[in-house]
Amino acid sequence: MGRAEERRARQRGGRRAAPKRRSSRAAGSASVGAEKSLIRRLFTWKKILGTFLGFCLLGIGAFIVLYMMVQVPEGNALAQQQSNTIKYSNGDVLVRDGDVNRENVELAKIPKKVQLTFVAAENKSFYQDAGVDLKGTARGLLNTLSGKGKQGGSTITQQYVKNYYLTQDQTVTRKLRELVISLKVDRQKSKDEILEGYINTSYYGRTAYGIQAAAQAYYRVDADQLSVEQGAYLAALLQAPSQYDWAVASDYSKKLVQERWNYVLDNMVEEGWLKAAERADMTFPKPKAPKAEAGLKGQKGYFVKLAKQQLVKQLMTNDGLTQDEAEAQYDKGGWTITLNIDKKKQAQLEKAVKTQLTDKLDPDERKVDQYIQAGAASVDPKTGKIVALYGGEDYTKHYYNNANRVDYQPASTFKPVILAAALEERAKTQDGKEISASTVYDGTSKRPVKGSDIPFDPENEDDTDYGDVTVQTAMNKSVNSVFAQMGVDVGMDKVLDTAEKLGMDTGDLKALPAYTLGTMGASPIQMAGVYATLDNHGKKVTPTIIKSAERNGSEVEMADPVGEQVISRETADSVTSVLTGVVDDGTAKLSVRDNPLRDGQQVAGKTGTSDDNLSAWFTGYTPDLVTSVGLFGENPKSKKQEKMYGAGGEDRVNGGGFPAHIWAAYMFGVTSTSAEFDLDTDQGAAVEPSWTPTPTKSATQTPTEEPTTQEPTTEAPTQTPTQTPTQTPTQTPTQTPTQTPTTRPTTDPPVDPLDPVDGQ
Repeated sequence: MGRAEERRARQRGGRRAAPKRRSSRAAGSASVGAEKSLIRRLFTWKKILGTFLGFCLLGIGAFIVLYMMVQVPEGNALAQQQSNTIKYSNGDVLVRDGDVNRENVELAKIPKKVQLTFVAAENKSFYQDAGVDLKGTARGLLNTLSGKGKQGGSTITQQYVKNYYLTQDQTVTRKLRELVISLKVDRQKSKDEILEGYINTSYYGRTAYGIQAAAQAYYRVDADQLSVEQGAYLAALLQAPSQYDWAVASDYSKKLVQERWNYVLDNMVEEGWLKAAERADMTFPKPKAPKAEAGLKGQKGYFVKLAKQQLVKQLMTNDGLTQDEAEAQYDKGGWTITLNIDKKKQAQLEKAVKTQLTDKLDPDERKVDQYIQAGAASVDPKTGKIVALYGGEDYTKHYYNNANRVDYQPASTFKPVILAAALEERAKTQDGKEISASTVYDGTSKRPVKGSDIPFDPENEDDTDYGDVTVQTAMNKSVNSVFAQMGVDVGMDKVLDTAEKLGMDTGDLKALPAYTLGTMGASPIQMAGVYATLDNHGKKVTPTIIKSAERNGSEVEMADPVGEQVISRETADSVTSVLTGVVDDGTAKLSVRDNPLRDGQQVAGKTGTSDDNLSAWFTGYTPDLVTSVGLFGENPKSKKQEKMYGAGGEDRVNGGGFPAHIWAAYMFGVTSTSAEFDLDTDQGAAVEPSWTPTPTKSATQTPTEEPTTQEPTTEAPTQTPTQTPTQTPTQTPTQTPTQTPTTRPTTDPPVDPLDPVDGQ
């Protein structure tokens, strides 16, 4: 008997040995092994593959059902487009705007190579594909689900379906319908029919739908007269019409659209649709300037343009649309937009510009007079409503809105922002003293600022040395050297941050001391918003022209023009108090304080005149209204900035000249004579000091002339005046101090080059 048989016999006849006792570690290992075994049984490669195939079959089944259910709808988008109705604040119709700018043209009338520019730009495989880009559509669905918005990659067929059959909504349902309808349209229509529909329904900007309207809008030719170069620009434009419109594009956007234009033409060479030698001779065809609609003469066009900009921005915020999609929604029409423009105030503003500026210009006698452009914005500080606006001489003659342009310097109207930053940050001078209206600074011209890594020594007007002056007097006389030092004391990063909070667009500005002179760009609307925030005790005011916007019974929810507290009330009120001194004893006293139209209105404000006299400003406010007026030197042909010296027969166009006179002629006819500033502050020209400031040095000689009326908080007298001013705080004292101020110059000196006294 073999050993194996013996072993089996023993097992059959005897007892089995008891199993050995396993350790806890061995038991744990067995448990883990059991779990792994369970996972292996549940997730075998066969089951995973089966599950995947099951989902694929389910998806295919769902798509088949979707394909059967979704039908190609009637192309009724054209019939739904209509005009927009724009109304004044009282409901009177201002203008009907937005008749659909489209004229369909047959594809055969468009030059073949121009047709191909669109294929080269958007969809090189157009003539071979089935009408859809599955990869691009999948990416679009994922972006929509994740909230990332619009994506590229759609075929020409898909874009045509979206334009003609569907909407611009960014939803999963719309994208799935677009996919199905595109597949069906590609089977039902020829490629030429689809391409014709695409270029006739696409939005090109400038309210132009379709290639015919675009050809006229950008090149003043019919579609059949377009060159390949022009066609390539229009094809490139479709990627971002608002950004790539040459008339309004930034330098960066101009670079992008030229790169896109080159991309289109290079693709045509690559596909064999254009000869390389022909391509090499082509140059970029710059479009013509926009042509205003005849029905938008005068100020109407500026109203409509600004309303469209603000509504488009709100649609982007509310609905997650791109700028081009939002503009297309506006241009489809059907909107009823009520503006905040007050008819009476608007008429008064236009009259003020005419009597105080236009009637005094004579372009035939003085060439410089043809360069003068005016812009103004008037804002209710309690509501943020733009109640009046002046965009230029005529929208049909000067397309650019001067009230909203940001390419000119606000100059010394920026100085109150520096003071606001100093007060808000409780900043200190180089000597460690907290800055206030009574703080004394050295007003010496060309004095190098201390504490700056960047050398800066600005010159005062006529290189005048003011000596030691208070902040109040420095604001009144607009002393450059004082505010340059103050900006460094505060920190220019904090100054720019405060400017942003108040409503200025500081963008990517670096914290340079030179910006203390207001050398960045700003618009009258922006500056009106900044000063309205001051007038509103530090609560942010964002000027808006739209009262309401409604379409098809649905009203757009507009952002509240009055926002949160961005600076403290004490800071805002202190700046207001200081700015009353500019009117009553500073650069605006001749044009505003002494204006015969003034009937007791309390006023705060600031003049500004930029270097080389390229712009001049007056931005001021009463308790119930804020208005910013700017004058800009612009060559009507080249659109380049021009100096305004000699305009209107004046040696120099100052902020205290034409701008302040326009402001006074308008404001003193529409503001309340009984309204008073409700100021929570104990400093500045609008409040009576409870102490006597101590001068830092005495004048070396007695003034040769008797001092004019003077605010108590400006220059420091050696003794307290013997009588208290009898007039309201915003007006000058009825009697001069009994002692001559120790630091007052022998005569009223001119102010800095950014802000000379009216008439100087």
